Amino acid sequence: MRINARLSDSYEEKLALIQHYSGKTRTEIVREALDQYLQNAVEEIQQTSLSNNRKILEMLGGIAEGPEDLSERYKDQIEQGLKDKHGID
Repeated sequence: MRINARLSDSYEEKLALIQHYSGKTRTEIVREALDQYLQNAVEEIQQTSLSNNRKILEMLGGIAEGPEDLSERYKDQIEQGLKDKHGID
């Protein structure tokens, strides 16, 4: 694929400087820069996904805490909670 990009004078100077000192062609420099950019983008996406997965697991961990029979005795738990909160026997 051929790409045509417009660069400012400062980018043109930077590219020429890199080309001079590295001995690489403009194409090689742009390819390497694109490879680096894509790798950074993939790593950022992976970190974001990992962070989101951790948050979900933490939320699920919070849900999993509590009495083992809560699904069977939830009404008793609510009643006891209201009694404790309002001092009703």
